[in-house]
Amino acid sequence: MRTRRPTHPVLLACLAILAAAPAARAAPPGGPADPLAPARQAPVAGKRLPAATPAPTLKPSAVPPINAIVAVVDGSVISQDDVDNREHLFALSTGLKLTPEISDHLTPQITRSLIDEKLQLQEMQRRKIVVSDAEIASAIAEIEQHNNMANGALRANLKGQGVALRTLIDQLRVQLGWVRVIREQLGAAAEVKDADVDDRLARLKARIGQPEYRIGQIFIPVDQPSQDADARRFSDIVVSQLRGGAAFAIVAAQFSSGRNALEGGDQGWVRPDQLDAQIASLVTEMPVGAISNAVKVAGGYEVVTLRAKREIGHDTALIAHLRQFFIPFTSPLNPSAPTPQQQQALAKAQALSSTAKSCADVEAANKAAGETRPSDPGEVHMERLNPPQLRAMLTELPIGKPTQPLPALDGITVLMVCSRDEVNDAAPPRQELVTQIINERAELASRQLLDDLRRRALIERRSS
Repeated sequence: MRTRRPTHPVLLACLAILAAAPAARAAPPGGPADPLAPARQAPVAGKRLPAATPAPTLKPSAVPPINAIVAVVDGSVISQDDVDNREHLFALSTGLKLTPEISDHLTPQITRSLIDEKLQLQEMQRRKIVVSDAEIASAIAEIEQHNNMANGALRANLKGQGVALRTLIDQLRVQLGWVRVIREQLGAAAEVKDADVDDRLARLKARIGQPEYRIGQIFIPVDQPSQDADARRFSDIVVSQLRGGAAFAIVAAQFSSGRNALEGGDQGWVRPDQLDAQIASLVTEMPVGAISNAVKVAGGYEVVTLRAKREIGHDTALIAHLRQFFIPFTSPLNPSAPTPQQQQALAKAQALSSTAKSCADVEAANKAAGETRPSDPGEVHMERLNPPQLRAMLTELPIGKPTQPLPALDGITVLMVCSRDEVNDAAPPRQELVTQIINERAELASRQLLDDLRRRALIERRSS
């Protein structure tokens, strides 16, 4: 059972905002016919955008003349504007028509999420953990880079969709700071001993041949019985939007309180005995790709999707090692009117595609160009690579042969496959197991601390 590399704790939810941005055109496996027509996903490193969706109809502008107070958390106010902005984020991420009726169903759950963020922020302040403006700016720049966006495009898209920039900044500040809180909370538990890894390996070997399921989870909590009806209605809205085509990962990142919500709700590979009995009985019968109904479990409601299934020890993964050459554009690409700098970058990439004979050649060229992106993006799991056109191209590309130039909105890339290896997922490297154990401990510590903060806080909810 191989685990993914840990990702930067930047909000995946903010990717929802970008879904309304124009989609880049996909290049065929041999490269685009127009050499400066952007490929859908040229660079390998980093997260990508979901497919573009039509701009949703946002909540009508008929709001009370006064910015009403919705909740007070130990003296910190959550306003109606805060709730409205988060509702707009949800609408942008799902394509939901935000009618007054839907808004009424969303408000209780969104208010709860904002209350949790206030508690997390207060704990950061109590521990004197400060997330600087420079860190926020760096996180936004990383999101833009990973999504082939020009500098400042994320801010412009937010403004164009009527979402306050402060909404994104506040989310980023809490998410980045909470990681540090949990790191402090773990203390010595962040150190994984050899005996812990040995025990995990022994248990994995004992399970060879047993079924495993890769699932995504959205968990909607119910802290008090009086909240059950609101949570159920919210869960039903989530299910209807998911079945209507909304991206599961984006909805989970914004609104799930479950494990790995920020990684799109991905629970990795799990066995039936690791799941609630109701969920296990569903998962074993679900076809791959299905979305479950909302299921009542201990502490709330759960919605799951089945992404894949396998038998432990009988599954292999195709791992590729690549080298990439990248030249950034100094301005966003307009394929019909490339700038002189973009034409020069294309000429350099075409020259490399014609002359490179080895991965060392590609690495040397990338370093000579300033290595804006790493020459070695690390292990690439081919089955997880998107879009499918890029996966097919790199699967069929002969080892040691460069691709044609692959333009994107912010630069141009040439890739070369250095090797492909099939590995047995039943025997993950020890370092991956260390990361897995640390992540599990961090998740448990996060849940326990947030539960404790809720119990100790003075939380006053007010009707709007």
